[in-house]
Amino acid sequence: MTTMTNASVREFKMPDVGEGLTEAEILKWYVQPGDTVTDGQVVCEVETAKAAVELPIPYDGVVRSLHFPEGTTVDVGTSIIAVEVAGGAAPPQQEAPAVPAPAAEPEKPAEQPPARQPVLVGYGVATSSTRRRPRKQAPDTAAGQAASAVQSELNGHGAAPAAPVTPPAPAVPAAPAQRPLAKPPVRKLAKDLGVDLATVTPTGPDGVITREDVHAAVAAAQAPQQAAPADRPAAPAVSAPDRPAAPVSYDSARETRVPVKGVRKATAAAMVGSAFTAPHVTEFVTVDVTRTMKLVEELKQDKEFAGLRVNPLLLIAKALLVAIRRNPDINASWDEAAQEIVVKHYVNLGIAAATPRGLIVPNIKDAHAKTLPELAASLGELVSTAREGKTSPSAMQGGTVTITNVGVFGVDTGTPLLNPGESAILAVGAIKLQPWVHKGKVKPRQVTTLALSFDHRLVDGELGSKVLADVAAVLEQPKRLITWA
Repeated sequence: MTTMTNASVREFKMPDVGEGLTEAEILKWYVQPGDTVTDGQVVCEVETAKAAVELPIPYDGVVRSLHFPEGTTVDVGTSIIAVEVAGGAAPPQQEAPAVPAPAAEPEKPAEQPPARQPVLVGYGVATSSTRRRPRKQAPDTAAGQAASAVQSELNGHGAAPAAPVTPPAPAVPAAPAQRPLAKPPVRKLAKDLGVDLATVTPTGPDGVITREDVHAAVAAAQAPQQAAPADRPAAPAVSAPDRPAAPVSYDSARETRVPVKGVRKATAAAMVGSAFTAPHVTEFVTVDVTRTMKLVEELKQDKEFAGLRVNPLLLIAKALLVAIRRNPDINASWDEAAQEIVVKHYVNLGIAAATPRGLIVPNIKDAHAKTLPELAASLGELVSTAREGKTSPSAMQGGTVTITNVGVFGVDTGTPLLNPGESAILAVGAIKLQPWVHKGKVKPRQVTTLALSFDHRLVDGELGSKVLADVAAVLEQPKRLITWA
């Protein structure tokens, strides 16, 4: 991860923060040239195609230079920051180049590692040479030094002494500033909406800024616009906070261009690869899930599930696992190089999750071996981690089958695309009270529609139909969870 360029300066290279990733975008620098850093101190936040990650520096020293500004996409293995170590003094001001800059010391460029394939849910996609457009320049030096001091204090190393890095100017004493506390998804939301976190009033525990705080700041900023004269239409309210671009009024620009990057870029490439590689077939079934809904309510009262997330998705996941056990050939993948079908004797169950950074599909490892309470705990952890933007790259690799719950958006059903490398994906529609023939009479029952897409190269119509019918049968009569076990 590090190389020695001379007796006292070390170059910290962009690490491979996830298997198969080849690049990362620098979202935020927490230090500036001249700042003192300590082993383990977070110096920047980067975004890969899968997650936002904070990078700690692995040694003590003084920052000599930052090689790239915020918003720059950097290849893995490229030096991003130079640090003077072994008690070396900070370099003279004229030696601290403005960002961006080449390596601090002239050296022979290191050979780039062999190109690796970006991965989404355990599948490689074509390497992209696209580079993201740079963002605005980093904050001024004083603000950067203050942020560095607080970050160092949060890491238990005490405040880092500030060092001047700009030409001499009249010293202006500044009040101690603190870097606003917020989780990565909240920072991303604020950035997308153009909100300066330093101006947001936190309401979360220990002064942490929440998503609601960011929305409140947006609403406060729009209040003067809403008080404009009646003959001028007011700007529309923020109705989709997780979209990458802030809302615009229709009387302004005709178009808005949004750079495709990060999770959205990787997802797009993976879905195109899936759609044009695997021949998709989708089958549907509408089922009465009234008994399943009653069982969900009973499990919520069971002491074995105290503190766990119990919802219909839990029993739907268990029903799919039972169907896979009864029809194991559905749990397979296609090996194009060897022209073989690889049947998996384990189930890594993917759950599609909508997050501020886009749609991701983490999976529960060895879901087939978990009890119902263990499965509930894993589902709860998976969902909460995804919503916080902390899903690790490894959690999104190696999936075998997936569930996507489009019903949470009020959608009846859909034709889901396979995650590359997987053989099947189950879409669950909205559960609604509908008239249904039950025991010879029309009664109001809880009904939903399931859709199963599968790869017709390795799953024929009979096998796909059996799996979908088994899932429906379990949800209609959940006692089959016992009789079919």
